[in-house]
Amino acid sequence: MCICDQERKTGGLGVIFTAIFIIWAMGFGGIAWADGGNSLQEYAIGAGDELNINVWKEPDLTIRLARVRIDGKITVPLIGDVKAQGLTTMTLKQQIEERLQKFVESPSVTVTLLNSNSKKFYILGEVMQTGEYPIVKNLTVIQAFALAGGFTEWASKKEILLFRKENGKERTIKIDYRDIVKGDFRKNIPIQADDTIVVP
Repeated sequence: MCICDQERKTGGLGVIFTAIFIIWAMGFGGIAWADGGNSLQEYAIGAGDELNINVWKEPDLTIRLARVRIDGKITVPLIGDVKAQGLTTMTLKQQIEERLQKFVESPSVTVTLLNSNSKKFYILGEVMQTGEYPIVKNLTVIQAFALAGGFTEWASKKEILLFRKENGKERTIKIDYRDIVKGDFRKNIPIQADDTIVVP
């Protein structure tokens, strides 16, 4: 067997191992962050998000698609403008129910997040699909790489940079993907809104 054939087989095994690891990490790697991450129940609604407002047995009050305006509000029949930005879906549900009590006996409201347009991250460089991606759950860097289709063959996995704004300042976080693969999940940090990942 020639050396080139061995390299092809070794490279193929590496790709298979990486794919298996990413799938495993998407299922289990984010669990450690569940208490402090942005789970869907804790998700803070933002401008541009699209919601479904369902009022049980009140089709005239139900809104199939409510887009949060730039002022952070939505308009609900009978009660007018309601502030949604910064609230969870559960808190918004409770506020709408409280205000509807003046018009409807024991209103039952369900608020569902249809599309998250306000919280996104960006990934650039040597990944298969660069671009902008939404954040709607406990997303970690490993899962971010998976969403982007994985690395290209030229990616430098030990020199990945994450740029994050904190308290008005730009912070740079260095990520060594190899350490995460080896089991150091402390470096599999959660993604925050407006993070930018660059894979050189």
